[in-house]
Amino acid sequence: MCLALPSRVVERLPDDQALVDLGGVRKTVSIALTPEAQVGDYVIVHVGHAIGLLDPEEAERTLALFAELEASQAEASQPTGAAT
Repeated sequence: MCLALPSRVVERLPDDQALVDLGGVRKTVSIALTPEAQVGDYVIVHVGHAIGLLDPEEAERTLALFAELEASQAEASQPTGAAT
């Protein structure tokens, strides 16, 4: 299974690299496949490479779904109270 995550470009770096942000996690990735990516753009990142640009609205919807999934998983893992 492959997973590609929407990430926002925070800074362009030399040598086809960029610093991206995904929920507060920042990572340097290759933008060789998306040289048109600019600061503020959303890119799809897969194994350290930006593989495409993403519409900002679509990125926000996807990130909101991830946040909703994370919240539901956290809720499901909470103890339900002691049995009496």
